[in-house]
Amino acid sequence: MEKKDTENIFQIINNKFSSMSRGQKKLARFIMTDYDRAAFLTASKIGHEVGVSESTVVRFASMLGLKGFPQLQGELEKMVRRRIHEPPAVDIDNENISRQEVLEQVLKRDMENIRYTIEHVDCDAFEAAVELLLSARKVYIIGIRNSAPLAACMESSLKLMLDEVILLSSDNSSNLFEDMLRMNEEDCIVGISFPRYSIRTLKAMEFANSRNCRVITITDSRTSPMNLYSSCNLVAKSEMTSVAESLTAPLSIINALVTALMAKRKKNLVNRLEMLEDICNEYAVSGNDELNWVDDSDLANKEE
Repeated sequence: MEKKDTENIFQIINNKFSSMSRGQKKLARFIMTDYDRAAFLTASKIGHEVGVSESTVVRFASMLGLKGFPQLQGELEKMVRRRIHEPPAVDIDNENISRQEVLEQVLKRDMENIRYTIEHVDCDAFEAAVELLLSARKVYIIGIRNSAPLAACMESSLKLMLDEVILLSSDNSSNLFEDMLRMNEEDCIVGISFPRYSIRTLKAMEFANSRNCRVITITDSRTSPMNLYSSCNLVAKSEMTSVAESLTAPLSIINALVTALMAKRKKNLVNRLEMLEDICNEYAVSGNDELNWVDDSDLANKEE
């Protein structure tokens, strides 16, 4: 078999995942979420980590079309080396870099991420995501660590248009699955995750898939492990530096989904905004909870 790079190996795992045995699926999840660890573990140690035999690990590599475990490990090592030596988008190693230069470099990288996302977004997947959200009885949203703000933002916006939107708890696995117990085929879950990928998010999507719940992913690559349980994958580039991911393009994808939903649920949105305004008038403004805007000219007059 011809030599494969890691991205192609991840694509093969994605394509073959549904036909894998239970043990092979465990290996696939481990390798795709912790490839930087897997690259430096023996087949025996990986098996112990995942809970399968060493021979299962070796057969897994052959099942992918590779010449055994050493080739799989070698490709993972290459990926780790590429990531380590890849120059950061922002020249943080330059001690003399000015703050203005940092600002300009970061903003330019965000622009590049959005441009790349526009060019590579799957419009059919976007249309499908909008329809899934519109038809769902309940919409569940999960995002952990760096994806938590994205999940919270999406939940806040969707609640104005959809009847039941649930932001899944990320405190611990027990609370997470407790919130998902009544999930079924009429529901939809949006899983948001970017490197390093969250295993809890992946597990939540696996559980949702087992309940025949429709799954939407927002992630950084078509070969992301988040796509293992989803047929509706929205890709947004998030590259910035080795210590911070850019959330600009993912947030733009979420804003686009929300805007598309607004066009379909405009009446719901207007009604709920009016209700919210009435509630605020009764419980906030009447209690003098709002600050009045101060005109600079008013201050000048008072000083005179």
